[in-house]
Amino acid sequence: MTTGLKRLRAATIALITLAVTAACGSAPPVPEDHFYRLQADYASEPMATNILSGTIEVDRFVADGLTSERSIVYSQSGKPNQVKTYHYHFWIKPPAVMLRDEIVSFLRMANIAKAIVTPELRVQADYVLSGKIEHLEQVRGENDRALIEVELSLRGSADGKLLFLQSYRIENESGGPSVASAVDSLNTALSIIYSDFVADLGKL
Repeated sequence: MTTGLKRLRAATIALITLAVTAACGSAPPVPEDHFYRLQADYASEPMATNILSGTIEVDRFVADGLTSERSIVYSQSGKPNQVKTYHYHFWIKPPAVMLRDEIVSFLRMANIAKAIVTPELRVQADYVLSGKIEHLEQVRGENDRALIEVELSLRGSADGKLLFLQSYRIENESGGPSVASAVDSLNTALSIIYSDFVADLGKL
């Protein structure tokens, strides 16, 4: 190989290396994962006397399909039957666990019964509270909002008699199109739903 060809080859290799290095250097950074929690705030004073005597066991909530996963779900205005999930926005826990844990804390703060427990404690309960998440999503579009729908039921543990069954649905406007704004709206809606549930139990 002549000296000229060697120099041409070396120059070509250098240009290719420079191009590859430049391409790698200009690659966009990988998006950062974001994690969110749902929190229900009990804003009233604890009840002076329990609504229900005895112990309530709260089962893990149930949810179907995408709603049961940690990825945050969203839909588009005008397309309510089509839902998608974000790739980089997640709940800190599966919604079925998160909403169960929140209602346990909420009912304890409300003082509606002698004790509020989960099945892991393996205690004899007088009532069993179950929940099903029907909707938990951001709705994107002209009027950005958040949608949550939860079915709550209460039954006697000894005889299985259904004492209460009610669905609660709130579609709440968000402060903007961001996921964080939708989560804030969902927190507000969840607090209202659990407050309404406590009020309804007081009518039993």
